[in-house]
Amino acid sequence: MRSHLALLIPFACALIYVFGALAVKRAAMFGVGVWRTSFLSNWAVALLFVPVWFWQHGQIHPVGDYWQPALIALLFLGGQSFLFIGLSRGDVSVLTPVLGTKVIFVALLSSLLRVGDVPLRWWIGAALSTTAIGLLHLGEEAKHRKIGWTVFMATCSAASFSLSDVLLQKWLPVWGAGSFLPPLFLIVGVVSFAFVPLFSAPLTELSVSAWRWVGPGVLLMALNNAGIVLAIGIIGNATAVNIVYSVRGLFSVVLVWWLGHWFSSEEKHLAGRVLRFRLIGSALMAAAIVLVLI
Repeated sequence: MRSHLALLIPFACALIYVFGALAVKRAAMFGVGVWRTSFLSNWAVALLFVPVWFWQHGQIHPVGDYWQPALIALLFLGGQSFLFIGLSRGDVSVLTPVLGTKVIFVALLSSLLRVGDVPLRWWIGAALSTTAIGLLHLGEEAKHRKIGWTVFMATCSAASFSLSDVLLQKWLPVWGAGSFLPPLFLIVGVVSFAFVPLFSAPLTELSVSAWRWVGPGVLLMALNNAGIVLAIGIIGNATAVNIVYSVRGLFSVVLVWWLGHWFSSEEKHLAGRVLRFRLIGSALMAAAIVLVLI
């Protein structure tokens, strides 16, 4: 019962992610930039997990043992960077459904790393997801809106996050949450200082208008990441968590269509034909999720 209730966490994270992505997309219009957004988001999630070290009575391990959280930290940074690059140049209603392929990556990687099996219905789900991605390319404006670039960035992000999730499921039980998660995200924060030379300007030069969007955006993204990690820790199954989390693809299309004007999103003004194709593609991804849940 506890694990079933915990599945509500990734469902909530799916909604949190879409609002966070729209806020980050809006912040990009004020010139915040990919690297300043990534830096702020990574330190937000790091600060969220520092108290876990004390709350869960985490232990200090020999330095040589920390290669495991360090590897996951690098994969997390890669996924985060690809995500924000995609958001800065592409559409939320394209990028988010493609991120739904993460559930397929998780299943395949779980099988390869002997963390789980891949039944036949997963391959059917993979075919549905591939068809869905194809539908996201359709529409008159596709060639003018860098759809291919967005899909590529989203796929790279999904693959990187997927491997980090599977390794987290594999190693977290051995370490314990208090000993593993705080150093993992502290490493993420520390390595993020490598982004500083790439900033277009210091953080102190961000305008009030920019902070109004990037602040809530990075906080929502941090809560989203923390929720997924928490759910994997409670349920102990990265595949199940990502099956539920994939509903963000459907949420992204519906919310952009409905509330995009609140965030000054240009996607709100796309031709109805384009958004219909995206909605159908997202629905196919949702069908793949249902197929896996049966």
